[in-house]
Amino acid sequence: MAKKIQKNRARTGIIKSTVIRGKPSRAGYQNLLVTVSDLLEKSRRGSARVINSFMTATYWEIGRRIVEFEQRGKKRAEYGQTVLERLSKDLTRRHGRGFARSNLIRFRQFYVAFPRNPIRSTVSNELEATQHLARSFPMPWSHYVLLISRARSTDALEFYQREALRGGWSVRQLQRQIETQFYERTALSRNKNKMLAKGAKPNATDAVNAQDEIRHPLVLEFLGLRDEYSETDLEQGLIGHLESFLLELGNDLAFVGRQRRLRIDDVWYRVDLIFFHRRLRCLVIIDLKLGRFTHSDSGQMHMYLNYAREHWMQPNENPPIGVILCSSKGESLVRYATDALPNKLLVHEYLTALPNEKVLSIELAKSRRQLEKVK
Repeated sequence: MAKKIQKNRARTGIIKSTVIRGKPSRAGYQNLLVTVSDLLEKSRRGSARVINSFMTATYWEIGRRIVEFEQRGKKRAEYGQTVLERLSKDLTRRHGRGFARSNLIRFRQFYVAFPRNPIRSTVSNELEATQHLARSFPMPWSHYVLLISRARSTDALEFYQREALRGGWSVRQLQRQIETQFYERTALSRNKNKMLAKGAKPNATDAVNAQDEIRHPLVLEFLGLRDEYSETDLEQGLIGHLESFLLELGNDLAFVGRQRRLRIDDVWYRVDLIFFHRRLRCLVIIDLKLGRFTHSDSGQMHMYLNYAREHWMQPNENPPIGVILCSSKGESLVRYATDALPNKLLVHEYLTALPNEKVLSIELAKSRRQLEKVK
């Protein structure tokens, strides 16, 4: 018996020394990598869910307080509008982005559409009350935004909420179902069970990874974080080169922002570069496309310009101008968007003062070649 124990100890010692001194097997390392990656993915998703639950509960509570404040005040509609405008300005000044008047209206709509019993709390247990309220809202805030803004009726809203919860729909899947009128099609279908089973199946494009959940503009806005990133290294490199190049052309252009988010209805967009031209006294909005120029690029730029004119333009400034930069393999194109300018005289003045399209096109092509060589 003693000899067997000694043999077992000897074998154990041999195995231990092999593990310590020898190189780890490839399969063992791959297992480590997979398990750590899986842990990070799950933790990130869990963090996003916690943030979203607090965000949703907080916005519902803001909506409740707005409604109750208005009900204690005057009944006139203009009174409510004045309150929202004042509250929007004061909250923005104190807490930054995310409190536009349209957002406050959405918080109010959310409270009305999803009635709950609020927990009356003191300052000392405010956090605990919010945690308790958050359990009433199992979906992320982005889902509720879609429901209150896109659902055509109360029945449709309840249907989409029920199916999204039952099927664990991502926000992209929910949006797709609403846009394709899944509720209406199901109501008209003779075989509703078959229709529901088909609708529960996600498309490949419906998936949302943990990084997208955490970096969703609504989440970043709630946390007061900046949202500036590029989708690809090539795009990031080109934007960096262009920013430096344009600033080196002279002292007329002043840098304003890079990859600034804007929201039109419930859709988020990202403007690559914004400058201010001191001599022209106007914003210059630059949009970079990694591909050939299409008519939709022009339409999107005009949408940006209209938004900038309404929300970003200061008094005594001229209308903004857009620059579309298209960089595809072997071809670069630069287009100035001038259709929105009020007259030809201003168009001529803009084009005379701004960098030549050909100069920008050459620089864009050169920058792309340099960045692709580095890769």
